[in-house]
Parts: sequence; C-alpha cells; structure tokens
Amino acid sequence: LFLGDICLVEEGKPLLFTRRSAARVLRGKEVRVSLNLNLGAGTATAWGCDLTPEYVAINSEYTT
Repeated sequence: LFLGDICLVEEGKPLLFTRRSAARVLRGKEVRVSLNLNLGAGTATAWGCDLTPEYVAINSEYTT
C-alpha cells in the first residue's frame, strides 16, 4: 500500500513512516493511493472531494 511515494504496508505488515512525509504527500493537489494485491493486472481511478467546513473541522480534531 502506497500513499504517493511512501510505502505504508508491505506483505501485510505496516512500515514505519513519518507524519511529516505523509503530510507532504497529502498537501499535493492530487494524492495517489496505490495498492498491489498480487491478483494480476488491473487499474481503477476514483475521484472524490468533500472539503466543506464541517468536514474539515471534524477531521482536524484527530489523527490516526
């Protein structure tokens, strides 16, 4: 599992990454999330946006 160029999970195991590096990726105009399930070739694209003030306020109150 990748967030931009940062590998978050490899072979089912979480990898260490810094909050700073993740924040750098998330500040981009577009954020690419990639996942390789080793099930063959395939791609999909999903577009989404929910940046209402309420959404931003709710999601700024915590980090996981």
